[in-house]
Amino acid sequence: MKAALYPFKFQPILKDKIWGGEKLINKFNKNSDSRELGESWEVSTVPGSISLVSNGALKGTSLQALLNTYKSELLGTDNFKRFGKAFPLLIKFIDAKKDLSIQLHPNDDLAKTRHNSFGKTEMWYVMQADKDANLIVGFNQSVDKETYLHHLENKTLTKILNFDKVKEGDAYFIEAGRVHAIGAGVLLAEIQQTSDITYRIYDWDRVDSKGNERSLHNDIAIDAFDFNMKDDFRVNYKKSLNISNKMVSCPFFTTNYVDVKSKIEKKNTQDSFVVYMCVYGSIEITTDTSCEVISKGETILIPASVTNYSIQSEDAKLLEVYV
Repeated sequence: MKAALYPFKFQPILKDKIWGGEKLINKFNKNSDSRELGESWEVSTVPGSISLVSNGALKGTSLQALLNTYKSELLGTDNFKRFGKAFPLLIKFIDAKKDLSIQLHPNDDLAKTRHNSFGKTEMWYVMQADKDANLIVGFNQSVDKETYLHHLENKTLTKILNFDKVKEGDAYFIEAGRVHAIGAGVLLAEIQQTSDITYRIYDWDRVDSKGNERSLHNDIAIDAFDFNMKDDFRVNYKKSLNISNKMVSCPFFTTNYVDVKSKIEKKNTQDSFVVYMCVYGSIEITTDTSCEVISKGETILIPASVTNYSIQSEDAKLLEVYV
């Protein structure tokens, strides 16, 4: 007999990175002694990094095992038809103490052909930024393939990149094929397709302790660029209280901003699981059979079959994500 589904919390999967820092530990209480903690994978079925339930009757069960058993009850009917037993999203918090490499990601078609994987369209929500911290998104001028290659070969790529100074609450939509990088001093929430494929095109000429540069992927990255994208990557959204304010809606995910200052009764009519990322304060999520609390830097997944629940806080901010 299958256990009844309920809102799931997962053990964070922590990733050290050469550009990582200590904010995920100091601000979000992630359990690590690292001084280079770059990412906390909150919800993942990437092979080798599969989330484990940390609460309730199914504690210790992997997200993949839940998908194998519960199928459309977890994902939603249409999502199960579309994705089968594959969870379509990878949910993260990221701390960049140093600049990340300049990079981009392939779209679904290219990723399927080359890597048998989903592509990687993603979005960022800035949770904290040091003074003058920036994100790189797109180019600062119209760029074609020839112009890009000229700057790449002459080591002048940074001259044509778009640098945006950022602050808490800024949000960006990064489609597959768009060049981007997280700058030093930025702490953010990331929502993306389930993919760990990155094409690194420039890494600031950094070397490791042995004098070796990180590998670049310029030979295959060139085919992943979409040089015809419009500069519509900044996300403008409303912040009305106690309702879901639309941020991003694309074929891969929908993300809403919810500023909670009371009790909100929710009815899931999306035929989809819902993920909540707490980006400020703490929130209580109550169903007929359970009650869970998540605080800033924590995440919860509500199965599609859990259609009625409430969220309550005196002051919290959430990202609400579904497919």
